[in-house]
Amino acid sequence: MADKAGVYVLDEPTTGLHLADADQLLALLDRLVEAGNTVVVIEHHQAVMAHADWLIDLGPGAGHDGGRVVFTGTPAELVADGDTLTARHLREYVVR
Repeated sequence: MADKAGVYVLDEPTTGLHLADADQLLALLDRLVEAGNTVVVIEHHQAVMAHADWLIDLGPGAGHDGGRVVFTGTPAELVADGDTLTARHLREYVVR
């Protein structure tokens, strides 16, 4: 990741991480964005979703019940107005 790639795509980067390490991951992702890179993260971890600039929620379910874009926007918009499974879980996370 030290080379100038421009675009980084990460699939579930929090898998296997201790909860304390999620903050370090978010700081690393922030540094990549601040350096002018594009970072795309496929993730279910609420802290990562809440920290994102933009979300694309696919659903409405998993497997053959999913695959359609059901929401695009900021985490705040999803929490305020979203009616998806992701919105409900993220709303519970940020309200704690």
